[in-house]
Amino acid sequence: MTTIADFAATLPNGEKVSLADRLGKVVLVVNTASKCGFTPQYEGLEALWRKYGDRGFEVIAFPCNQFGKQEPGGADEIASFCDVNFGLSFPLMGKIDVNGADADPLYDWLKAEAPGVFGSKGIKWNFTKFLIGRDGKVVRRYAPTDKPASLEKDIEALL
Repeated sequence: MTTIADFAATLPNGEKVSLADRLGKVVLVVNTASKCGFTPQYEGLEALWRKYGDRGFEVIAFPCNQFGKQEPGGADEIASFCDVNFGLSFPLMGKIDVNGADADPLYDWLKAEAPGVFGSKGIKWNFTKFLIGRDGKVVRRYAPTDKPASLEKDIEALL
């Protein structure tokens, strides 16, 4: 069976890293954008990371420019924005596509494992979140409107 360990991610500098070291952790994967109405969720994501990180929880953010072109910047610009405005300390990966022919394989798997409302597979907007258990399997998908704090009960249950 496929798990998060079967995938790699690209860092902002272009380096590929295996996600195999995420096995044994509870992971929240989220597609992000700097110029979106949901961008303030970075603050809540950082709060979750700081609260639960030492207990085996990790947030991984994947900037994406597919929704309203709300993430137009390059890697350095995105990282600077996130640092200056939200003091992010969790991993920010390189920009990816989450839908379409060029969708990152990780996102193809996430969408297949946890379809959206009415079984839709596509990501509808920025800040769609996927919670992955310690076994590396997808537990649940959350809508962009779900604030990070509302996920705490589910995160705690997995920790």
